Formats: sequence, structure tokens, C-alpha cells
Amino acid sequence: MELTELSISEFLNTLGSKAPTPGGGSTSALVASMGIALTQMVAELTVGKKKYSASQEVMEHILVQTSQLRDKLLKHMELDVQAFSAVSAVFKMPKNTDEEKKERREAMQLALKGAAQAPYNMMPTIVEALEVTRLAVGRSNQHALSDLGGAALNLKAGLEGAWLNVLINLDLIKDEKFVQEMKQSGEILLEKGIQQANEIHEAVRSLYD
Repeated sequence: MELTELSISEFLNTLGSKAPTPGGGSTSALVASMGIALTQMVAELTVGKKKYSASQEVMEHILVQTSQLRDKLLKHMELDVQAFSAVSAVFKMPKNTDEEKKERREAMQLALKGAAQAPYNMMPTIVEALEVTRLAVGRSNQHALSDLGGAALNLKAGLEGAWLNVLINLDLIKDEKFVQEMKQSGEILLEKGIQQANEIHEAVRSLYD
């Protein structure tokens, strides 16, 4: 059964157990998906309101984007589970001979790269979600401003959580070129996303001051 088919209670019970999945990566994708869903809700509460007629075109665009981004993030949640399952499968490989040990080491390195790429791949989606959320600031229903701030915080948490799950896998990978390239590009995404999230949050907070 896919994680998206679980009830909230079932998901949390599994998350809090000794089960290998879901873990930090898939949870980061879920948190981010909740963030963009909040942005989607704000857009829904704005579209069609006469008071915000000047923002209709932008908000309709946001509605389309948020729906797509939410689905992408939920897909990333499942992909992260699959990547971790590939790592777990390597532990079941035989290691009785030198050749088997060699094959096992090589398979583990390949699986670890996949486990690092899974959370890394969700980061551009989260950054895009933050960009879409930022579009709504100052244009949306004023009664839902706090939800845009909440969206930014959830997306930021998802982004930082994803990056931590990248790093823990990179720490075990021996391919230095792969590690350095992923660290460099990942840090750029992280910095960009955090800056956007902070700007959204501060913009929302300033409207209450």
C-alpha cells in the first residue's frame, strides 16, 4: 500500500514505529505538500471574490500550479520510500566470497546514490512551490494571510529536511565528484528556498504589525 493511501493515524503510527519507511525524506515531501496545499487553499478563497478582482488572473494561475506541485511532492514521497527500500535490499545480498562482497559494496554505493538523489530531487519542486506561494502575498484574501505564512514555514521545513536526508547519504558515498557536485547544487537550492520562505514569512508578519 502506498503512503498516500494511509489514514493520518496509520501514517503516524508507522512513522513512529521501527519500520524502515516512511522516514525523514518522505516526511519532508509530505510536509512540503501540506505547505503548497495551504497556498492552494488561499487561492481558492481568493478566486471569484469581487474584492480581489485585480488578482484573479494570478490567483487562477496559482491554483493550477499548486495542484500540480502538490501531486509532484506526493510522488516524491513515494519515490523516497522506493530509494530507501533499494538500500535495504542490498543488506540481503550474500557476502560469503570476495566476489560477493565486492558486488555488495558496488550495489550499496549505487543504492546510496539513489537514496541521496530522492530527497535532492524534491528540493527544486519545493523551491518552485515557494516561488508560487510568494506570488500570492499581497494579492490573496486578507482573511487567509496567516495560511500563506504557514505555507512558507511548512515548505521551508520540507526543504531543510530533504537536504539533511541528502547529506546523511552523501556521507557514505565514496564517489567524491558525485558528492561535491550534489553538495554544491543542493546548497544553492537550499539558500534560495530559505531566503524565499523567510521573505514570505516576514511579509505576512509585517501585515499584522
